Amino acid sequence: MNNTHDSEILRGLHAAIIDLVEEINRPSRDERLVAEAGIPLDRALFPLLASVARYGPVGVVEVADRTGRDHTTISRQMTKLEELGLIERRASATDKRVREATVSAKGQKMVTALDAARERLANRILVSWTDAELDDLRRLLRRFADDLMR
Repeated sequence: MNNTHDSEILRGLHAAIIDLVEEINRPSRDERLVAEAGIPLDRALFPLLASVARYGPVGVVEVADRTGRDHTTISRQMTKLEELGLIERRASATDKRVREATVSAKGQKMVTALDAARERLANRILVSWTDAELDDLRRLLRRFADDLMR
């Protein structure tokens, strides 16, 4: 199926996605979320803890790839998360050369606090949206993400 879409719509979609990504990637967003959660976690470590919680058990290279950061930086930050008792690392079941991380019980408490804070912030931002509108947005974003990752 050869489907050509309106260029103006595609440019508008691209602009909206870029705006969204830029806004989400602002350091102040992570700082606000960590503050809202009331947890003592460095802003730079928050995305890594979230990645381990979502994708774990996960190795340094995969986290680096998912976060778009250098693996040596991620390795140092993962060591810091381990020292803080927020993650645990062990040899991979499939490749003993790879150390995989999972969230510890202490780390899961932080993840739970972050999730609750994210929901509170989202409710403030989306106060004028109906549940139907939010569900449409969720469904379409999921479809877009799935198509993009193919």
